[in-house]
Amino acid sequence: MSADDTQTTDLDGLGYEQARDQLIEVVRRLEAGGLSLEDSLALWEQGETLARVCERHLEGARKRIDDKLASVENGAAANGDDAEAEDAALDTEGSDGAAG
Repeated sequence: MSADDTQTTDLDGLGYEQARDQLIEVVRRLEAGGLSLEDSLALWEQGETLARVCERHLEGARKRIDDKLASVENGAAANGDDAEAEDAALDTEGSDGAAG
């Protein structure tokens, strides 16, 4: 395994906040300039990897939110059907009680 592969693997294991903070630092260093072409390219590649790590974390968060919303919506729909059936039963009982 090359040093680049090891660095990529290390970056892949970062949490979102860690990757974001490192990406901010990479961008700051690139914008400051004064680096050799090789150093700039290495930082750029590191930034690309960090951006992919951040994107994966954000996609995972979006999926969790979407799944939770779908679960809540499905639960509400199921409960709504039960509530309608209960309301119909109560309406029937109420009219029988009022007549008797």
